[in-house]
Amino acid sequence: MDPGKLLDLLKRRTGFTEAHAALLRELGQVMVPIAPEVALAFYDYLGRDPELAEILHAVPGRVERLYGTFARWYGELFSGTYDRAYAEGRRRIGLVHARLGIGPRAMIPAMGIVQELSLEHLRTALRGPEVYGAVEAFEKIVAIEIALVEESYLEALSLGLALGHRDLRRALSEGAAALLAPPHLGTGQGGGPG
Repeated sequence: MDPGKLLDLLKRRTGFTEAHAALLRELGQVMVPIAPEVALAFYDYLGRDPELAEILHAVPGRVERLYGTFARWYGELFSGTYDRAYAEGRRRIGLVHARLGIGPRAMIPAMGIVQELSLEHLRTALRGPEVYGAVEAFEKIVAIEIALVEESYLEALSLGLALGHRDLRRALSEGAAALLAPPHLGTGQGGGPG
């Protein structure tokens, strides 16, 4: 499905409104500064799993680069702008993870760490009834995030199976690699939205 259309569908299904977007933008002042702390916990969590630790440390300097990537991603959660470009970025994130062999059974629990630390910070940083709206907006954007990335996994897996790969991990990885590949002139293959 086209990432922009999928985002619109997810906004409707979660009840995500412009008011939620505006509130998330305001929350950025409180939340974006904790990105390094959340990144540390996130990669610590992943690093305790032998399979994921192997992926993280397969390339020298990868983890250090990922801290910066994570901080940018976390800041985008509170950008207040959730449009086609945002959805396409999330699709790409999912495809890159899939290509590396990081599937939903790793991504979804890791998102739980992000959610747990973020909600804890929201509850301490905000006082009174304002916390309820903040938690609601944050939970809605996290649900949308997970759904967008999950859809990219399905897209990659479907293509990988169509390419003849029968091992699901390999199909996921190869399908993602094909979707991330630059389009070949005249073939219409690779890189385009699904």
